Amino acid sequence: MPLHNHKANLDDLFTVESMTKPLNVHRISRKERNPEAVYQMIHDELLLDGNSRQNMATFCSTWLEREVQDLMQECMDKNMIDKDEYPQTAEIEARCVSMLANLWNAKECPGSENGTCKPAIGCSTTGSSEAAMLGGMALKWNWRARQKAAGKPSDKPNLVCGPVQVCWHKFARYWDIELRELPMHEGNYMSSPEDVIAHCDENTIGVVQTLGTTFTGHYEPIEEVHAALDKLQQETGLNIPMHIDAASGGFVAPFMQPEIKWDFRLPRVKSINSSGHKFGLAPLGCGWVVWATEDDLPEDLIFRVNYLGGQMPTFALNFSRPGGEVIAQYYNLLRLGHEGYVKVQEACFAAAEYFAAGLDQFGLFEFLNNSSKGLPLVCWKFKDDSKPPFSLYQLSDALRERGWLIPTYTLPPNCEEIPVQRIVVRHGTSVDLLYLLLKDFKEVIEELTQTPPCGKDKQRASFNHS
Repeated sequence: MPLHNHKANLDDLFTVESMTKPLNVHRISRKERNPEAVYQMIHDELLLDGNSRQNMATFCSTWLEREVQDLMQECMDKNMIDKDEYPQTAEIEARCVSMLANLWNAKECPGSENGTCKPAIGCSTTGSSEAAMLGGMALKWNWRARQKAAGKPSDKPNLVCGPVQVCWHKFARYWDIELRELPMHEGNYMSSPEDVIAHCDENTIGVVQTLGTTFTGHYEPIEEVHAALDKLQQETGLNIPMHIDAASGGFVAPFMQPEIKWDFRLPRVKSINSSGHKFGLAPLGCGWVVWATEDDLPEDLIFRVNYLGGQMPTFALNFSRPGGEVIAQYYNLLRLGHEGYVKVQEACFAAAEYFAAGLDQFGLFEFLNNSSKGLPLVCWKFKDDSKPPFSLYQLSDALRERGWLIPTYTLPPNCEEIPVQRIVVRHGTSVDLLYLLLKDFKEVIEELTQTPPCGKDKQRASFNHS
């Protein structure tokens, strides 16, 4: 057995070849390299990224308990799709679906084994975007079946929605569906029942309502839209189902606003998607979709494979994916329970209220949402009568120099001329952290007022979901 080169092993890390000259990082090298040196090089490059805890734009989890990190490490080699090889991981996924179906008030089916009741059905996904697309696909397939049964054409489907995240634009384009996204109205930044009904017809595969919009954090008027669709059916015979995009609100409303009817308590709600990696507190890469009953997920969308050992149904867009995120979601559901989730979300709302009160003291801003209208999110614009010598974009730039990512963006049509800012207050965003953010706000505003930047009116898209 050859001896190792002890001299090379004793060299200082920053003197080895991989660290002393520029590397061609756009082609695979012909030779292998020192693993410590490669790790250090990549580690140092990642220092140039922003600090995720100071990213106030994201809805995603940026703080995780140590136990979650340990479980993720232990599941790194487990493939979620390989249910025959990892039956306990598959069982845990099914438990999570059952918990979420119960949380979202799906009908209990103790007699489902004899066919007297169809239970809820669902699955994990790589995120809420995939989950939303699965819900949309089911709407289209069911609508097409209804059209065929009625002897009507099915070549011009449309989907009616309020201001939605970009995944719905992708869904409509990829699956050849007309997206009827309702325009915003200044002062009312979500859809209305009247607008929804005005855009529905026999080719509408469904209506999407958002529980916590990306732009302003509002809950759309889901129960009111449901009632308007009931009235539409009475008048025209059109029976239009609903899908709820609860990417953020699905793990907030049940704990903080349980009186709001948005879920399977409403008969037209056939499916719900949510992000486990947002207010569900799981790490990135975790989404969920649940259908009210088995009948709401068309059999034609389910594939059965046996080449991983055993018959396995699958209806996700992705195939192989890690199981750790699902295990981490299960950990949070068990560890926190209803009481724990209430405490976490209460802390988020309290921190958001603290920040909104501090921001209000500057006298410059008007709130579109001060966390009282949906998610623990604060969204604001300049007051109409305030005339600061700088723009919101320049305010974002100055805060970014201090490490904070505060998104500035324009709203969808017909409010695209309104630039706004927002922060998302999520688990781990402490009052102390927001105190420091307000302190930087104060100092930056003073600096920009004393030394106004050039090109105040210049605008650019620093944040855009559509």
